[in-house]
Amino acid sequence: MKLLPRVLAAVTGLLLCVCVIAASADGKLRTPDDLHGKRIAVAVGSAQEIWVSKNIPDATLLQYETIPDLVTAVATGKADATLKDQGTLKALLAANPTMAPLGESVFSSPLASAFRKGHPEVRVQFNDFLKKIRANGVYDDIIDRWMKRGEMTMPKIDQVPTNGTLTVGVALVGLPLAQIKDNEPSGLEFEIIYRFAAEIGKTPKIELMEVGGMIAAVASGKVDMVTALYNTEERRKKADFSDPIYEMGNQFVALKSNIAGYESETEAAGHTTPGFMERIKESFVANILTEKRYLMIWDGLQTTMIISVLSTIFGTALGGLVCLLRMSSVSWLNVPAKIYISILRGTPVLVLLMLIFYVVFGSVNISPTLVAVIAFGMNFAAYFAEIFRAGLTGIDNGQREGGIAMGFSPVQTFIHILLPQTIVRILPIYKGEFISLVKMTSVVGYIAVHDLTKAGDIIRSRTFDAFFPLVMVAVLYFLIAALFIQGLEYLERRTDPVARRRQGEKA
Repeated sequence: MKLLPRVLAAVTGLLLCVCVIAASADGKLRTPDDLHGKRIAVAVGSAQEIWVSKNIPDATLLQYETIPDLVTAVATGKADATLKDQGTLKALLAANPTMAPLGESVFSSPLASAFRKGHPEVRVQFNDFLKKIRANGVYDDIIDRWMKRGEMTMPKIDQVPTNGTLTVGVALVGLPLAQIKDNEPSGLEFEIIYRFAAEIGKTPKIELMEVGGMIAAVASGKVDMVTALYNTEERRKKADFSDPIYEMGNQFVALKSNIAGYESETEAAGHTTPGFMERIKESFVANILTEKRYLMIWDGLQTTMIISVLSTIFGTALGGLVCLLRMSSVSWLNVPAKIYISILRGTPVLVLLMLIFYVVFGSVNISPTLVAVIAFGMNFAAYFAEIFRAGLTGIDNGQREGGIAMGFSPVQTFIHILLPQTIVRILPIYKGEFISLVKMTSVVGYIAVHDLTKAGDIIRSRTFDAFFPLVMVAVLYFLIAALFIQGLEYLERRTDPVARRRQGEKA
């Protein structure tokens, strides 16, 4: 008789295991608990990343820089789910009908603005502003319009700047919180920023950045404040937070085909898949024509070309100087040049860009575009110095001696005899390094530069289209490279004496 309770318990446990196995045999997700051992996409440095790492430690974290990348990862099956705030969930699901929420909110936390430590002036002003709009009903109206009624129109807020500029870092997490609509900032966060700037008599200057870089930006003084972030313990070590602005829950999102109870889109009654050309047409309209998004692409294209050209000019001039130092027989000149070349060639350009922006110019109010020109120019100079040196040393020393014997000074010998031959020798390699620089500029969005790649990311954050914006940006980079290649090849023909002689014979 004593064995009977044990037998019953064992049978009950076995039946429970069988039920659990049967329930999960189809591999479908039913609750967030089913995400253990799964792949979860999160934004780098986000509160969602922190929550998942603490509460689902056996999950594989796929860390991405932008919100569109999270959505794309889930849509293409690269991730099983992502954790998204409920504020932007409605817009995300409307743009991605193949996705659905998984379970209820798993955590909720107040969001607040972050400010530089040791500089409480702006934070105090912002807290006073929040108290004021809560008391006079403006805050309730803002929440009602954006969060409850779903109005997506930015109100006109008159600015009377008298006290300088208020620089604010914002992450485009999507409407109704923060997004670019009709090429203008729109959303609850932007309205609060503009109202606060008007309250303290400053001109708002928006710096678009990714979530992972916001705390670093405010901690280094690059921006006066960032909004809005979850107030976590780790973030409080680097920045001071305002009073809570609003509170928001977070839900997991996954493909309907992976969630129990949802029919797959291909099995849905009456579902028809549009043809390839029809999808291209729809993507073109949504990503280019809607809200005049082509203007955003044009602005980003100009920025990319400006950074590319100026970086090359600066890098060529600096590289020539480094080359001269490198070839000097004086050790205190050539040793620093060797060290410079070794360090710059061994440092990833993105790391160099971030170091110059957040460390070297950390306390200096400098344009991110100028920082990009400096960083890419310095990187280009290290490579050009070695290319230039190889071209010079490849010329027979007798030509230098011959120039001196003809009465030329060393400088004249270099300009009239050595330099023309060096240019002809190095142009093919120079051309390749220049095109590499053009492609490397795609990372300048990390320091809030609105380049071509960043424009594509902003459009993807509105349309959640993984195909068209990326292909469009790739094609535009190819066209930029082709244009510059044609220019350099023309210069190559003009500087090649053999080509000029052949051209003269044909004429």
